[in-house]
Amino acid sequence: MELRKCKAGRWVALACALMVSPIFAAAQEDPKPSPSAAQADPASKPTQPATAPETSKVDSKTYVIGENDVLEVDVWKDKEISRTVPVRPDGKISLPLIGEVQASGMTPLQLQDDLAQRLKSFIANPQVAVIVTDPRSHHFNIMGQVAKPGAYPLSQSMTVLDAISVAGGFRDFAKETKIYVLRTMPGGNNPERLPFNYKDAIKGKHPENNVVLKPGDTIVVP
Repeated sequence: MELRKCKAGRWVALACALMVSPIFAAAQEDPKPSPSAAQADPASKPTQPATAPETSKVDSKTYVIGENDVLEVDVWKDKEISRTVPVRPDGKISLPLIGEVQASGMTPLQLQDDLAQRLKSFIANPQVAVIVTDPRSHHFNIMGQVAKPGAYPLSQSMTVLDAISVAGGFRDFAKETKIYVLRTMPGGNNPERLPFNYKDAIKGKHPENNVVLKPGDTIVVP
């Protein structure tokens, strides 16, 4: 009797071992990662969107405000006066309390000082900041055999070489030695034609022809 009990006990133990061993083996061979482990894996993190490139900023000391420019006027601790305003065709902007103010022809620094002086009659120690958010009055045009012809903002000092780079470079059949700049002269007379030879410019020859662009200039690439 004892021998039979012993044999039966061994068969039960063996059966239990056979039932458990596949589960144990499967758990060992294919462990599921825990949520914390998945989060720790850098590859499992969602891709962050690329940061949009910053737009070029004008130099507040040298940029001269013109018609159609868009200005952000920020008066510290006064949201009622702070606002974004366009420069009207007459060169003026309008603000609460002080009314119309001449903006065209001034730099942002000059304008913010002028606004601060005017606001002293209404606000104690006003602190004003003026930012040109959209320099619409200063632009140049480039046309012809370039990758991206069109109008571009002239928010900082740029030469003809700079402009060609901004426009994406030349197309296949561009006449690189026959480029010229059309510049409107005072009084509205016929525009001046300024020659530019790209091949000479990149070799350092005739640097005087790589002129600094002025608002309204048109570069023609035949």
